[in-house]
Amino acid sequence: MADPQKTGLSDNAIGAIAYFTPIIAFFFLAIRRYNKRPYVRFHAWQSLLFNIFAISLGYVLIHILPFFVFLGIRVLMVLASLAALVAFLLWLWCVISALNGKRFKLPVIGNWADEQAYR
Repeated sequence: MADPQKTGLSDNAIGAIAYFTPIIAFFFLAIRRYNKRPYVRFHAWQSLLFNIFAISLGYVLIHILPFFVFLGIRVLMVLASLAALVAFLLWLWCVISALNGKRFKLPVIGNWADEQAYR
């Protein structure tokens, strides 16, 4: 018979899943079964803050870049694409690190998430 403590997802898998949407990260912070685990809390908080940052950056880029039309549409598209690529690569690095059991701390956001993990 399987050990009841060993069933379900590992903390590494839960930490990685938390990065897929802010709703899932919030779910892991709200459910007692998961929010007592510092590793899961760290990745859920970092995911929430990263999503807020990425959405805010996208909003700012959409509303600010049109003022720089003098640079040319191609240059603006390249800048927006680079910002999206950097955000995607950071997200991917966070997911892979969580799966491997590492706490990759994003600048500024990571330190705050680490503090919240042990509250």
